[in-house]
Amino acid sequence: MFLNCHSYHSLRYGTLSIKELVAQALTLGITELVLTDINTVTGIYEFKKECEDKGIKPIPGVEIRKDGKLLYVAIARKFSGIGEINKVITDHNCDGKELCETAPELKDVFIVYPMRNIPSELKDNEFIGVRADELNFLIRPEYEKYISKMVVLHPITFSTDEEYELHKILRAIDHNTLLSKLTKTEVCRRSEYFISEQHIIKAFERYLQIIENTRNILEQSSFEFDFKKVKNKQYYTKSKESDVKLLRRLAFLGLKKRYGKDHTIAKERVEKELQVIDELNFCAHFLITWDIILYSSSMGFMHVGRGSGANSIVSYCLGITDICPLELDLYFERFLNLNRQVPPDFDIDWSWQHRDTILEYIFNKYGKDHVAFCGTNVEFKYKSIFREVGKVFGLPKEELDDLTSKSAERHDSNSVVKLVEKYGKLLEKFPNQRSMHACGILISEEPITHYTALEMPPKGFPIAQFDMNVAEDIKMEKLDILSQRGLGTIKDTVDLIKKTRGIDIDIWDTRISKDEQKASEYLAIGKTIGCFYIESPAMRGLLKRLKCDNYRILVAASSIIRPGVAQSGMMREYIFRHNNPDKFEYFHPIFEEHLKETYGIMVYQEDVLKIAQYFGGLSLADGDILRRAMSGKGRSIQKLQEVKANFFEKCIEKGHSEVLTTEAYRQIESFAGYSFCKAHSASYAVESYQSLYLKVYYPLEFMVSVINNQGGFYRTEVYIHEAKMSGGTIQAPCVNASEYQTTLRGTDIYLGLMLLEGLEKRVAHGIVENREKDGEYKSLEDFIRRIPVGIETIQILIFIGAFRFTGKPKNELLVEARLLLVNFKPEQRGLMLIEEPVQEFKLPQLKREPFEDAFDEIELIGFPVSCSPFDLLQTKYRGSIFVKDLLQYHKKQVKMLAYLIARKHVPTKKGTMYFGTWIDVNGDYFDTAHFPDSLKNYDFQGGGCYLLLGTVEVDFHFPTITIHKMAKMPMIPDPRYAYDKDKQYDIHRQIKEDVSMTFRKPYPQEHEIGLPRSKTL
Repeated sequence: MFLNCHSYHSLRYGTLSIKELVAQALTLGITELVLTDINTVTGIYEFKKECEDKGIKPIPGVEIRKDGKLLYVAIARKFSGIGEINKVITDHNCDGKELCETAPELKDVFIVYPMRNIPSELKDNEFIGVRADELNFLIRPEYEKYISKMVVLHPITFSTDEEYELHKILRAIDHNTLLSKLTKTEVCRRSEYFISEQHIIKAFERYLQIIENTRNILEQSSFEFDFKKVKNKQYYTKSKESDVKLLRRLAFLGLKKRYGKDHTIAKERVEKELQVIDELNFCAHFLITWDIILYSSSMGFMHVGRGSGANSIVSYCLGITDICPLELDLYFERFLNLNRQVPPDFDIDWSWQHRDTILEYIFNKYGKDHVAFCGTNVEFKYKSIFREVGKVFGLPKEELDDLTSKSAERHDSNSVVKLVEKYGKLLEKFPNQRSMHACGILISEEPITHYTALEMPPKGFPIAQFDMNVAEDIKMEKLDILSQRGLGTIKDTVDLIKKTRGIDIDIWDTRISKDEQKASEYLAIGKTIGCFYIESPAMRGLLKRLKCDNYRILVAASSIIRPGVAQSGMMREYIFRHNNPDKFEYFHPIFEEHLKETYGIMVYQEDVLKIAQYFGGLSLADGDILRRAMSGKGRSIQKLQEVKANFFEKCIEKGHSEVLTTEAYRQIESFAGYSFCKAHSASYAVESYQSLYLKVYYPLEFMVSVINNQGGFYRTEVYIHEAKMSGGTIQAPCVNASEYQTTLRGTDIYLGLMLLEGLEKRVAHGIVENREKDGEYKSLEDFIRRIPVGIETIQILIFIGAFRFTGKPKNELLVEARLLLVNFKPEQRGLMLIEEPVQEFKLPQLKREPFEDAFDEIELIGFPVSCSPFDLLQTKYRGSIFVKDLLQYHKKQVKMLAYLIARKHVPTKKGTMYFGTWIDVNGDYFDTAHFPDSLKNYDFQGGGCYLLLGTVEVDFHFPTITIHKMAKMPMIPDPRYAYDKDKQYDIHRQIKEDVSMTFRKPYPQEHEIGLPRSKTL
């Protein structure tokens, strides 16, 4: 009887999850259920599984609405009907086709119109839905004639009075209005909750035809769907046979290129992998990926194939990845094995500048009907909950800001806030809006609308209405097309070196990407700011602790820095064993033989496979099941138990004691969920070395490219500081020397016009284009003649020093600009400025204070260029100890003056703590730790310089200062407002800092790790 059920996938409307919806139906003994979310099929596959698990017949459909008005309910008679409905929604979302009051011709769909939208004629598959409270209308002649085409319409939207209030809150959020201003037409009826079918039959007892019609729809509708059949594109060519043949030919061509003619081990590995790929029907997946890489290479783009795909020698031979799996002992089974039912997962990075070109190629190559981005459900999060719910209750912006910036226990306890908290808690985990998966592309064999409706976000690429988990469930695996700024930095640096020095660099030369001597020296001391993946304070600290001076250690470092790995205690133990190789014993000779590279610790997922195979006697395929299950990727508890039992059985056969076997399995269990894919780390490490090599030998070109690619971990100011430390002379933007991006001329680095936050992008480009076309600007007057801008833009350019080539002070230029632009009108520009000579004015000499330029720079680009932040302090004191001396002060108290670069929030068992990153007056970086007790009285006060008092702790070559006290040092007042005391400290608040947050659990202490350092008998 329930033809019209909403879940919370009816965004900002329904209040029930799929599980709750089905569970309530089960409680009432309902045996058939139709899910009809508003304009979406997001939940239908979860709905099918959940219903069938509970013995309920699932039927999919969609409620079609336009501008909030219900037009009709579409119910799929069979699965092809869903495809028809998807096409209607997709045409509307992606092509702008209007949703009509009446449904189009749909072959395998039942249509149910509400009584307020009855069409002039009803087709055979069309009906009118009647609610119980509308039955009185049926005595009217205009409705009586339709009784034979009527069905029961009892929508489901919520379940309790509290959820009805939540529904109204969701509707207010959706309409961006106050709860008190919602109208009746904007919310559902008060009756839209489950009642027993007996109640419905009782209400319609005078109209048995309506009951019969409803039952007929339920009986004739079905949801047949094969979850096991792969939905991805089946063949790259026209058949599996030709795919196999092509893949084989390409693999052996690549084998010859990578390994030469007679590499027996490589050839055997290629043969083995090709057999598995063929058996699993994954040839097309490899060839599609190869084709994308081929196009990328033809365009001259850089890419990095990473993730478990780098475990495959076929991937390496095809050029998808550039990591040799033989060199690093990478297991193919980690990537692909006969137990795997889904296509392999390739993660491929491109520069953020080129990714859209790659996407356009994919969409054009395989057709818009077969390609879409995977969707994702953006849930209500802490801040959005309090802001959105607080807004509908009428809280002012100041209170909303307060609610979102404080934890719930610190909120005011007034009645409105209590209501916000009450309903906000109910909204946790609710989907708020649908969005695009960051990188997942779906390429289907059948038109993709057979399975999902599509939406068109502003980006311009259509997205599916389900997420990656649903895609995996229905056997439609995504292809990850990622982007990053690191590759853009490398490519731009290589191009800039060619331009400035005439040197061609082959950045893929392994002498550059692995173990180059000088780059390794930089690596060991953490001199890596700007370099991909190895520039964060945590990573630089790890590199110093390890004295990391080669590629293999960097691969390990790239793995153990991951939050989960560090959380498991592996990072601390690895650092200890790396620095103290004589202070531990291997757990067992097999651990020493196969994990010597990582000191007996299962750092990599491949290590888990090694121990499962060599210690436990499992096949690599079974070992991968073990790894996947423990990391949450395996969904069969029964399968895991079988593998565990097999592990213990095989260990007994090998003669291992029960104590030994139990401890080995405990270690596998502890680390399998945290360990990281070695191939992934290896790919990262190559790119890290590439960027580090460029930083070492071409620091100015490298840092300019980092700035133009909009940096990485830090703000632009830090990278400009690095460029200055590398010998660059930083020049403020200039209309005659600057481009839109930052440029390098000798050792002069001219900051780009793009860094001026108040300057329109259109104007910035126009300044450069006009200069290239008509030559340099001769004067301020010449600039104003040629560039149509107002006084606000001119002021920005004057204050940043963009007209310093005129030799005139800023004050004089500003007066001159106002005189030139007096009575200015755009339509009179030619007449006033070209035909009439400009009068020369004699202006009095206007005096400027020495640091006025610095405050102009802070205001316009966020940091000083013409001086150091230390120069702006009221004190001349610069600290008692400097970074270069810290290693000598272990366990000693020091006092330092430092400029704040970044701080990271980290939870501990005793409360919040921070890790700070700073530079001293010499420009050298150091790190601090701020524990909760210290922060109570000596908290951070925003960006700027601080006086720090703390104790130096040297941990494996890496000094950190534990701060006891600190105070922000006062800067000189803004000299531009010498006569306005109220404004003398306004600009100081614009001094920035980088703040990052982490909500992981505290890392375990050494005694909590539980990894033995002596042999177990």
